[in-house]
Amino acid sequence: MTRHGPLHDIVESDLEVTGPKDHAAGVPAVLVSLKRAYEQMGVARTAATLPRLNQRHGFDCPGCAWPETPGHRKPAEFCENGAKAVAEEATLRTVTPEFFARHSVAELSEKTGYWLGQQGRLTHPMVLRPGATHYTPVDWDDAYRLIADHLRALPTPDHAVFYTSGRTSNEAAFLYQLLIRSYGTNNMPDCSNMCHESSGSALVETIGIGKGSVSVPDLEHADLILVAGQNPGTNHPRMLSTLVKAKENGAKIIAINPLPEAGLLRFKDPQRVDGVLGHGTDIADEFLQIRLGGDMALFQGLGRLLFEAEDAAPGTVIDRAFVEAHCAGFDDYERHVRAVDLGTVLEATGLSEAQLRSTARDLATSQRTVACWAMGLTQHTHAVATIAEAVNLLLLRGMIGKPGAGVCPVRGHSNVQGDRTMGIWEKMPESFLAALDLEFGITSPRRHGYDTVEAIRAMRDGRASFFMAMGGNFVAATPDTHATEEALRRCELTVQISTKLNRSHLVHGRTALILPTLGRTDLDIQESGKQLVSVEDSMSMVHLSRGRLQPVGDQLHSEVAIVCRLARELFGPDHPVRWSAFEGNYDLIRDSIGRVVPGCEDYNTKVRRRDGFQLPHPPRDNREFRTHTGKANFSVNDLVWVPTPPGRLVLQTLRSHDQYNTTIYGLDDRYRGVKNGRKVVFVHTDDIAELGFADGDLVDIVSEWPADGAVQERRVRDFRIIAYSTPRGNAAAYYPETNPLIPLDHVATKSNTPVSKAIVVRLERAGAD
Repeated sequence: MTRHGPLHDIVESDLEVTGPKDHAAGVPAVLVSLKRAYEQMGVARTAATLPRLNQRHGFDCPGCAWPETPGHRKPAEFCENGAKAVAEEATLRTVTPEFFARHSVAELSEKTGYWLGQQGRLTHPMVLRPGATHYTPVDWDDAYRLIADHLRALPTPDHAVFYTSGRTSNEAAFLYQLLIRSYGTNNMPDCSNMCHESSGSALVETIGIGKGSVSVPDLEHADLILVAGQNPGTNHPRMLSTLVKAKENGAKIIAINPLPEAGLLRFKDPQRVDGVLGHGTDIADEFLQIRLGGDMALFQGLGRLLFEAEDAAPGTVIDRAFVEAHCAGFDDYERHVRAVDLGTVLEATGLSEAQLRSTARDLATSQRTVACWAMGLTQHTHAVATIAEAVNLLLLRGMIGKPGAGVCPVRGHSNVQGDRTMGIWEKMPESFLAALDLEFGITSPRRHGYDTVEAIRAMRDGRASFFMAMGGNFVAATPDTHATEEALRRCELTVQISTKLNRSHLVHGRTALILPTLGRTDLDIQESGKQLVSVEDSMSMVHLSRGRLQPVGDQLHSEVAIVCRLARELFGPDHPVRWSAFEGNYDLIRDSIGRVVPGCEDYNTKVRRRDGFQLPHPPRDNREFRTHTGKANFSVNDLVWVPTPPGRLVLQTLRSHDQYNTTIYGLDDRYRGVKNGRKVVFVHTDDIAELGFADGDLVDIVSEWPADGAVQERRVRDFRIIAYSTPRGNAAAYYPETNPLIPLDHVATKSNTPVSKAIVVRLERAGAD
């Protein structure tokens, strides 16, 4: 294997705007996938990699968590962004100690996230000493000793913060939380805190488990599918193939979103003749262009109309048998929702009464309904209540625990759901902790730890001074960028376990470590031979992933090895956990997982089945609801929505098509018609004129946040206005460029998720201040 040097000739200017597309995928998606793969991996490595992506004897995509169809695999079981994710990880470009010798931390700090990510794979452990200007190589044993010394010197274990990204395997995640709890803290913020924590909070309260209840076949055989606050064409492209099958089986699909998304308009499947030569498939039968934050109002309005439909035809709309046998709180919900004012609903949603009534009729007549959603619902102050209102509609119609129906929170990052199953949560239940203690002879702490927002506050306030991240890009993923960076800079030691260079390596504590690790695609050889890892997809299917590529260097350690070697250094040889044995043979880790994690009994056997195995889900499996009432709970919520103040806009942050979470693959958003640039803000034509601007003007975006009797302001500069189809009073722009606008305290009730979809902003002409 020949390494390639870092890429320096990157041009990030000359923004072009061409207008949005009316379809997703097709031949352009294939061409872009191959071009990016060849650029990063070369012809031979591309040919050895892409055919194994998401195949039974291959490796799981390091991108999204969308599942495969049980019992079936296409020859090309990946999408455009999956190919980009693999190309980024399996790149031949490398970042060596010589790279860090040439570039100071200050110089690298001036580069964009895209530039940093394009440099390639990290090859050696590196350290930044106090007062140093450059990272320098460090021996692995010295790195482990440095971390252990800092941890032992902390006043209490709760002064340490351990972050986790969704790409971590089940085996690594299980050992990571075991190390952290053996050390004595539950401070385990993870990427779930920033995306689907609201889903988990709402679903645990309403149905007793914080996971979706449907499978791919359920979607394929549904009568009605609601897709709310989600852009599958960019974020989960393989979902579109599932929606095509549902359409062919007669399903009606309703898209609920502030922006028209190409993938929900029309999908040209490049693996079908009609996707290459024909029109493709029109996905959404109806598009409800809802105002930001108006989804709760929509769901409550639909609830009222369902009761009115039941009044007109008693016994035909409300599933009384299901409600009486399996639900609690129905009477209170009925009284509340019957009093909802439809005029307020129309104002909050921006929809017409005809659209509202049509959607209610579809709900009333469908026999199999699935509700899908993503971060468009989860990142609002009233997110938990909004999701609970969606569940209310399904409960009314008995749409939980039957084929072709249920809840479908579409998780983003690959294995983000598996991390939580394996114990990466600051509030794991007593049953899990007791089983962990019994298995390993440790005493896990019971005090709840910090989530992401609380961890930032703790580092900011001096209550934590050690930060370690297993993957991810914490600085770019979190809100209130200035506050996050200042918090990390107050730490004594920051540790990043990473595959590639990113912004978080440059925002560091007094001392900083970069530890290079194997990726999902890499061959992992340990004492007992080649190792396999396991992951959980968005629908609770657990399966194996087999890396096959030769790593870019001999200094890369697997995440499992990093955890085990650090644990041996930290705890010494007399610790009851068999860290050395686990490092040498991952089957032993899975044996312990089988004894600790509910539903994972006989893990090694079940995960080796042809398609793996599905974890239990009591509401789906037998209509058992393990809530505080023992039943599925209807919710009563005051109606909340997000009005636009005069002269202001309500901004949502979102991904471009050339992006997955914080990883920027390129500078084009092909479906929205943006090329070679990211600093843009999408605004309705009438709002542009009313605010005194013109399409193409450069503006600063200034967020406003009431605090301590005053208004705090945050500013990002030099964004180009693009006239776009968005509801009046709403706007959209890419993250992480707009993360500085989100106040740290702007969080969802109950879930504490940062509110990235409802930020009050004003636009000022660039340079006016």
